[in-house]
Amino acid sequence: MIIFKIRSVNRKLRRTPRVLVSLAVWSYPNIMKKLQVDRGAIKFVLAGANIMCPGLTSPGGALDDEVGAETPVAIMAEGKQHALAIGFTKMSAKDIRAVNKGIGVDNMHYLNDGLWKMERLD
Repeated sequence: MIIFKIRSVNRKLRRTPRVLVSLAVWSYPNIMKKLQVDRGAIKFVLAGANIMCPGLTSPGGALDDEVGAETPVAIMAEGKQHALAIGFTKMSAKDIRAVNKGIGVDNMHYLNDGLWKMERLD
């Protein structure tokens, strides 16, 4: 398994010591906990927006109650097989369900962002 260590590609990544790239999550789908957003959130997540609590608690969303605060998670989309983003939870899954307001997950890396488009170094 390959985990890429990124120092500073953008402002969000500067705060994060390590980022697990989506390709690794695609290859090893059970490597991290998963949260699912509803269909309405997909276009916003793919544009780099943070994941809001209502997108995770709506009928199309799914939460794993074992996920704690500041946990790296793969963001899945309703009806899709692969992860579309990777982020860190701002609060536990139980708190996301209880509060149901505000940002639930900080979006650190999403499909087709600058990190995704980086050239591979061999």
